[in-house]
Order: sequence, then C-alpha cells, then structure tokens
Amino acid sequence: MLIINLNEPPSLLRNDVTGKNHWLKVKLVGTQSNRSAIGARVIAKYGAKLQAQEVASQSSFYSANDLRLHFGLGGATFADLEVRWPSGLKQTFANVGADRIVVIEEGAKAPR
Repeated sequence: MLIINLNEPPSLLRNDVTGKNHWLKVKLVGTQSNRSAIGARVIAKYGAKLQAQEVASQSSFYSANDLRLHFGLGGATFADLEVRWPSGLKQTFANVGADRIVVIEEGAKAPR
C-alpha cells in the first residue's frame, strides 16, 4: 500500500507475513430485513470456541467500514454458523469451510 503523506515523502507498506491460521468472511444479504443486513448477528462456533459479530454501518469523512464479518478461526478448517436476522428469522449452517468468503441470503437453505 502506498500512502501519500502531506509535506513528507510517501510511505510504502508491505505485508510479508504468512500464517497457517484459517479465517472466514461472511457477507449477509437481507430479503425480508434490510438489504445490507444492518443489525443481523452471526455466531461462529468452531472447536470449543465461539465468536459473535453484528453487522453495523459506521463511517466517517471519506471512510466506511466493510459490511462483511471476518472471523479468525485459528487452526479450525470449518465453522458452524448461526445467523439472527433483524426480521426475527434464525438460520443455522453446519460445517462451513474456512479460508473463503461466503454469502448468506436471508431465507436461503445454504450459503454460496
């Protein structure tokens, strides 16, 4: 990433770190709830661990947050997901594979 600094030379940032841990990103698409799924909650269960995150829309001047939820899974290669939508619908998905972005549409039988 190249950063242009005011009245200073530019800064070049490079990520050379490689890791053996796994991750999962979840993008929610509302159909009955709002399309951006603001207020939806996802619970990821993997091994004996559990993480919960909610979709929130926060921004500032010239910035915005990613609406996708990122779960660090450590050594786990899959997770069970539970989605609680603002409409009140609750969905569960078992054994969702790690190291990918999944899209879950409200009311769908499986993530894509």
